[in-house]
Amino acid sequence: MLSIIVAISSNNAIGLDNHLLYRLPNDLKRFKALTTGHTVIMGRRTFESLPKGALPNRRNIVLSRTAHPADFPGADLYPTLQDALSSCYGDVYIIGGASVYKEALPLADRLCLTYVYDTPTEADTFFPSINMSQWKEVRREEHTQDEKHAQRYAFIDLVRKQ
Repeated sequence: MLSIIVAISSNNAIGLDNHLLYRLPNDLKRFKALTTGHTVIMGRRTFESLPKGALPNRRNIVLSRTAHPADFPGADLYPTLQDALSSCYGDVYIIGGASVYKEALPLADRLCLTYVYDTPTEADTFFPSINMSQWKEVRREEHTQDEKHAQRYAFIDLVRKQ
């Protein structure tokens, strides 16, 4: 199964200066729970944004046409998404960035969204528009603001309609 996992704001913003827009500890816990033991595919800049490099207990794949494998310790390197996907089995998660999301969206079976009820004042990276007529919501879990979460958010799982 090919899944996309992303934290997205009300205007589809996902990042600024190669960083996530929001600090949501529950989102990070969900990300870890869903992706651990599976393959994660990301672009070069997403890999470079990871604070400790390759994510543990997951097969990490980086997409780049110009980089060298030594640039991404703990990760496999492929020039294209199709090349990477042909090497995968089981559950695969696309974890960013914007160009990888755009290429993977037509191929994805499932979207694992953390929808943040906020419109950021600054953002330079956006998720592509989702044609909701192609997707069915199968799970929604609403969360309010609290001492660890400055924004209201929801975990929303969508599956592609048959």
